[in-house]
Amino acid sequence: MNENGRGEMLSLQDIHKSFAHHGSFIEVLRGVDLVMNPGDTLAIMGASGVGKSTLLNIMGSLEPPTQGTVRFGGQDLYAMTETRLTRFRNREIGFVFQFHHLLPEFNALENTMMPALIARYPRKKAIEMAKEVLEKVGLEMRMTHRAGELSGGEQQRVAVARSLIMRPRLILADEPTGNLDWSTGEGVADLLLKLNSEEGGAMVIATHNHRLAEKMSEQMEILDGRLRQR
Repeated sequence: MNENGRGEMLSLQDIHKSFAHHGSFIEVLRGVDLVMNPGDTLAIMGASGVGKSTLLNIMGSLEPPTQGTVRFGGQDLYAMTETRLTRFRNREIGFVFQFHHLLPEFNALENTMMPALIARYPRKKAIEMAKEVLEKVGLEMRMTHRAGELSGGEQQRVAVARSLIMRPRLILADEPTGNLDWSTGEGVADLLLKLNSEEGGAMVIATHNHRLAEKMSEQMEILDGRLRQR
């Protein structure tokens, strides 16, 4: 990835991942190496089932590798206690998935506030933070609407707002436009890139969408369990 003088943020060294399947093991990732610096944007492509989501989960501390090391800011993520890792994940990494995973009984503001409340911010502060980021994604008039009262694009923008509320240093997006029509998806993708750029963070997107991939500063694909330049 590009050097920009601000130091290595995320590094993956010799990442392997195997899954048990009917009494044997399937090796999905076979020695992935990657370095991300602040400001980098990367698209990871590849056919369904090659391990794109698995790799994002490993980067995001959601799923340990079978072998290899993941460091964030020099810290070995999988050497942390579960409590510390959970706290770290909530503050430093923002996740956007194909399906928004909003809580249906809560409105846009309450869904967006969730990471700040988990981090034990005072409720008043969490509300201020959520309002600010919802305004950035253009939903200032929809804050009190529940998830089911929002369009698909609006729901995904709430998910983007929720991922950004803690101002994470790394955004991981797994097919973030895969459930949206082309025009709506394009808008969500551009919004993600704009807001991430303003914060100076790094972003990794797993996608089948070539137009979306081309918006990233670098494109790579998973082939035979390894990450290669496109």
